[in-house]
Amino acid sequence: MTDDVHGRPAAELSDAELERQGTQAHATRNWVFLHGSAEQFARHTTRMLELEREYLRRHPKRTWQGSGGAGGNRDATADAWRETVLGIIEQLTMLLERPGPQHDSGPAAADPVQAFLRRIADCGGRMHKLEAHQAAREAGLERAAVADLYKADPPLLITEGHDRVLTDAGRAHLGTA
Repeated sequence: MTDDVHGRPAAELSDAELERQGTQAHATRNWVFLHGSAEQFARHTTRMLELEREYLRRHPKRTWQGSGGAGGNRDATADAWRETVLGIIEQLTMLLERPGPQHDSGPAAADPVQAFLRRIADCGGRMHKLEAHQAAREAGLERAAVADLYKADPPLLITEGHDRVLTDAGRAHLGTA
């Protein structure tokens, strides 16, 4: 682990750096959860928890944990933490058990564009942008290649709000026009 890739150990950060990096970790959490790889999510979680532990060690009275805000009922607090930890374990277990991308033996398997467009067509020709992002990743389609589908003349995909929609040209590309 190098500092330039994973950051300096939290214990070595100044108070200002610790607060800035903690704020940044929380601000980027949603993106990493939705779009990051399993490795990015694991690393982000580890780093965020490291920063939080160090902040709590330095400033225990600034948080609910150190200010008595954890409540007088230690059993209820322990139960709440137990549920949190079990939820994290369940999420990680689901990640480990999740099957990898499906590999077809047909012509779409050799062509990631075909595989991606087929996934959208199979959903009625419309897919939420986050699901489409995941489908492209599973099909092995690079971001630039996805962007080309919108820029084609005529476009194979268009955006409608949060949805990605297969056009008539996209259907023709699949041979389903």
